[in-house]
Amino acid sequence: MRNIDPQEWEIRCDLAAAYRLIAHFGMDDLIFTHLSARLPGKEHRFLLNPYGLMFDEITASSLVVVDPEGHAVEKEEESRINNAGFTIHSAVHMSRDDAQCVMHTHTTAGMAVAAQEEGLLPLNQMSMEFYGRVSYHDYEGVALDLDERDRLVRDLADNDVMILKHHGLLTTGRTVAEAFYNMYYVEQACRIQIAATQGGQKIALPPPRVAEHTARQFENFDGKGERPWKALRRMLDRDSPAYAS
Repeated sequence: MRNIDPQEWEIRCDLAAAYRLIAHFGMDDLIFTHLSARLPGKEHRFLLNPYGLMFDEITASSLVVVDPEGHAVEKEEESRINNAGFTIHSAVHMSRDDAQCVMHTHTTAGMAVAAQEEGLLPLNQMSMEFYGRVSYHDYEGVALDLDERDRLVRDLADNDVMILKHHGLLTTGRTVAEAFYNMYYVEQACRIQIAATQGGQKIALPPPRVAEHTARQFENFDGKGERPWKALRRMLDRDSPAYAS
């Protein structure tokens, strides 16, 4: 074990837990997609998964520290990272001080909604939490061009949820817990939308004032995501404790 600062270690444990939970809830995509968390300090360093591990293999100590130029801080063979992951995550971390954690997924439901012209619809209470608070980014190909970072940042603006058209979902949070909460529930909203639109019946939308009122109610919840996160960590401590190694 390397000598790691206790604050960094706790961030590592939270992020490793998020990787395990993304796999647990069926939101992973083999070794692809990525979650990141910014480390304390002014260097814009952040943690990213080593390219090649399944999400249910990620541990706190296996996470790679990456600098703003996309270089692993510790030169190890296993420190290779996904370049597309670096492009997306570095863009957000370097531009949003409140985006301590960034998550990106390629789920079936998320990609299906990302292919729909109207985007995420306020079909349900879970969906209405994000009403008027979802950004959209046009697809430009695999995210390998660093020039795309400016457009990602522009399109995300101040929102914590973005749908990458023809691609997938992206969420941010002031903590890993908050980013995971956003991802879990925007994923549920997408699953609801796909299920509702497959039924053959005409869908009903609530009045805009009701959807906005509901979104504001969610905004007033204190410590969004913290209580379920503690419960999820307890579940992992029972069932998959190796994440914190």
